[in-house]
Amino acid sequence: MRMATWHWGGRLHAGTVTPDGREVTPLAVASGATGVLELIERMAQGEGLPREAGPRLPLDAVTLAAPIPQPRRNLFCAGRNYRSHAAELATTVFRESLPAEDKWPILFTKFPETVIGPHDTVRLPDPAISAQIDYESELAVIIGRRGRNISRGRAMDHVFGYTVLNDVSARDVQVRHQQWVLGKSFDTFCPMGPWIVTADEVDGRSTRVRGWVTPRGGTAELRQDGHTRDLIFDIPALIEACSRGITLLPGDIVATGTPAGVGMGFSPPKWLQPGDRFRIEIDGIGAIDNLFDHG
Repeated sequence: MRMATWHWGGRLHAGTVTPDGREVTPLAVASGATGVLELIERMAQGEGLPREAGPRLPLDAVTLAAPIPQPRRNLFCAGRNYRSHAAELATTVFRESLPAEDKWPILFTKFPETVIGPHDTVRLPDPAISAQIDYESELAVIIGRRGRNISRGRAMDHVFGYTVLNDVSARDVQVRHQQWVLGKSFDTFCPMGPWIVTADEVDGRSTRVRGWVTPRGGTAELRQDGHTRDLIFDIPALIEACSRGITLLPGDIVATGTPAGVGMGFSPPKWLQPGDRFRIEIDGIGAIDNLFDHG
C-alpha cells in the first residue's frame, strides 16, 4: 500500500495512492496536519484504515507534501553507512570518524522542522552561514510499532514502511562545530516523499538508491548509484541500536545513510549551487525532485 499526504482545496489531506501512482483517495482523519502519521498510529493500535472522505483525485490535481509533514520528534539518522561512501570520505576531513564494521553505527539527528515535501524548494542559507551544501540520497524507514531494546531478530516486525529522503548537509558547519546536528538541521534540509510504501510491498534491505544533480540550464548527471545490500549496518542493526534504552514510537523515522557520490567526495568538491535540482529515486518506492535556491 502507498500512503501519502497532499494539499488540495486549501488544506492537508492524508490517504492512499493507487498502485500505479496516478490517483489519490482521501481518508477520514481527525487532522490532515499530521498526515500519514495519524494513519500509522491508528494501525499501531489495531484499528483499520478510516473510511474514504472524498472522491479519488488525479495526482496532478494535488500538491504532495511530505508523508509526515512534521514528525513528532527528531529523526534518527545513520552516518557513513555504505561501504562505498565510507571509502570516499577516507581522504576528507571526516576520515577520523569512520565507523568500524564490528562495532556501532554512527547515529545523529535532524530536527522536525527540516522536513519538506518531495517537490518543495530547499532554502539555501546565506553564504556567510554556509557555502558547502551537499546532498545525500537515502532510504528512510518508518517505524510502525512501539518498542524498546528491540533485537535484530524482531526488528523488521517494527517496520511500517519506507520513503525517500534527502539528508541535505552543510559540510562547513559540520566541521566548524565538530558535530553534525546543526549542519544537518537547517530549515528545509530534509525533503521527503513522495509517499510511504508499506513493508509488505517493498523490502528496504534489497533495493537500489540513485541520485542526480541537474544544474540550472543543464542536463541531469547521475551522482549516486547504490544498493541497500551494501549497508554496513543493515536495517535490523540500526533499529536495534536506536532502540537501546530508547522507546521507538509509531511514525519515528530512521534514515539509513547514503551511498558514494556525495559532493564532498569529489576533488574538488561539487557543492550544490542556486538553481540546481537534485532528484532521488529508490526502486519500489518512487522519486523526489527538489530545487535548491535562496529563499
